[in-house]
Amino acid sequence: MRPAPSDLEPVSRTAPANGTARAGRSLPQVAAALVLVLLLLVIVRLPWAGDLGMHAATVQRLRHSLLDPGNPLVDADTPSPYYSPWMLVLGALARLTGLSVFVVLRIGALVGLGLLVTGVLRYVRTLSSHRAAPPLALLSLLLLWGPLLFEWSGFLGLNSLALTVSYPSVLALGLGFHFWAWLTRAVRGTAAWGTWVALGALWALILLCHQFTGVVASLGAAAVVLAARPARAVLPRLGAALASGLVVLWLWPYYDFFALFSAGADLEAIHRPLYQHLAARFGLVLLGVVALACRARRDRRDPLVLFFALGVLVFAAGGLTGHYSWGRALPAALIPAQLAAALETVSAGRRAVRAGWACVLGAALAVGAWTQAGTLGYVVPRDRLPAAVAAKYRTPWAGYQWIMRAGVRYGDVVMARTFPARQIPAYGPYTVAPGYPDVFLADADADRRAAAVSRYFGGSPAERRGIAREYGVRWVVGPESLAGPGLRKVTAGPGGQVLYRVVP
Repeated sequence: MRPAPSDLEPVSRTAPANGTARAGRSLPQVAAALVLVLLLLVIVRLPWAGDLGMHAATVQRLRHSLLDPGNPLVDADTPSPYYSPWMLVLGALARLTGLSVFVVLRIGALVGLGLLVTGVLRYVRTLSSHRAAPPLALLSLLLLWGPLLFEWSGFLGLNSLALTVSYPSVLALGLGFHFWAWLTRAVRGTAAWGTWVALGALWALILLCHQFTGVVASLGAAAVVLAARPARAVLPRLGAALASGLVVLWLWPYYDFFALFSAGADLEAIHRPLYQHLAARFGLVLLGVVALACRARRDRRDPLVLFFALGVLVFAAGGLTGHYSWGRALPAALIPAQLAAALETVSAGRRAVRAGWACVLGAALAVGAWTQAGTLGYVVPRDRLPAAVAAKYRTPWAGYQWIMRAGVRYGDVVMARTFPARQIPAYGPYTVAPGYPDVFLADADADRRAAAVSRYFGGSPAERRGIAREYGVRWVVGPESLAGPGLRKVTAGPGGQVLYRVVP
């Protein structure tokens, strides 16, 4: 017997609604999964830009000498802050397996991305038990930035992460999220002394792997402790954690961590751009600031609110005092705001408020995704992208494999200007002057090397021969116009560059 129409009506009205609700709840998970797939494909490509050459050169030196690698960029026996525990692991992996440096960096990128994703999951779980909270948090961290594209190591924008995913900063930030999650549970419970000692060692490990991210991790840890209001009995355990971390920092043999506090003025000039175009680069984060205000009304000792306040304080102090390298603490303000924007979608009071917040957040994430749509160019050929997306794509650097195929060998010294000098050591050679500021290379030596490069490309053949003898130069990368006595052209490369062999 067929049921009456009235018996069917409730089913026909509720089934689509339930299906729509389920689809809405699963949308953040699907979107986050797609973004992660994109990043995995980016790792396969491993686009070259920024500091990739510095990290590749570091692995090269450790691959050839784990105990005494020397300066990673120039032929000098100096320590380097790039010789971190993580780089030591990757260097040992390259040495033991015979894998190329760039394959090892891809493996490192996979580990770093895995730690980042699982760290965000664990930390967000300490703030909300809602199943949509972690994927929303991940999407906000990657997309909630601004209409002007911004790329910098230690900053988690999607395009920035695509270019820096193999850097130690990504691994350090992933460890930072795990550190905050572990510390949150420790201060809320009765963790054993061994747990606190291990937390201190983890804190030191983050600082050694990437010093600027270590500052962010430290500010986040301070916010966790202040928000938890730990009992007096916990304070000695916090002291034990701090002491164990300081011991690890002091014992690390590859460089003097505490000497970094007296780093030169070069770092300030490099970081000054962090204080420019703030609204265009980070405007969408204002949504998170509003969310933080809502959280502050509910609890003034909310850990994200305290984290944000500490980050803003350090960032502002750097701008006011001219210590622009302190701008690298900006993620300590961005991360809590981005997380707060995501969490407000699932934790705001009334259902209507949460729905409205979800709509606003979705629109902001869409704007952020469009700003960073050029990231697709790292996995899809540019000619197959829509014109509007292709216009946002920035072509990675070509690299200098071609000079190695032409006969340059590991340990050879190559005369090159700054831009090539940022890439050439990645394959094993040295350059006369480092392509990046080196805080452990004496200022006088660094200035002398930079002056030698300038004189070489503007000097006479006799002056060039003297500089080549002084620094043991065997090869030169320069323009076609450099040809002359003492140089024999070997091959040509991209952009009109020429590789010359130095001859008597």
